[in-house]
Amino acid sequence: MNLESIDKAQADHKGTRLRHMILFFAALVLAVTIYPAKAHAQIIGNLEVNVPFQFQAGNTKLPAGKYIIHVLEDSNLQVMQISSADGSSSALFEVEPAEASSTPAKTELIFNKYGNRYFLTKLFEEGSSDGSQVLESRDEKKISQQSTEAQEHVPAHHAGQQGN
Repeated sequence: MNLESIDKAQADHKGTRLRHMILFFAALVLAVTIYPAKAHAQIIGNLEVNVPFQFQAGNTKLPAGKYIIHVLEDSNLQVMQISSADGSSSALFEVEPAEASSTPAKTELIFNKYGNRYFLTKLFEEGSSDGSQVLESRDEKKISQQSTEAQEHVPAHHAGQQGN
């Protein structure tokens, strides 16, 4: 009789583990379907922009002028490059997903402004509230603690399209 009790207890324990695994799997599937991962919008091709002021992209200071911006291949949408149209200056900067408070009517770059210093902070494409936010540089972190922030919006367009 003791042997029967032990066998029954082991069978119950195996059944309980199986039920727990099934419940865990079902909960996991439910969690994934309820909370899908948000896809990070990617800028397709090159954006062209004419920035009317000196600014900083990531840790690099750039002069006013015409620029081309694109996502670096094989960067998992986390690194972008901005290059002057004449090729004289460029910078790499890291980005993360961002969401606009309202869907932008035009493709635009957004700069944080502290006094007379501008820092590239966000990029959004026309018609999509999903975009990219530039990771804050050491300089911006330092200056943001000392100054009040304003924002400047600069229109951009895809290469080959008519500029704004």
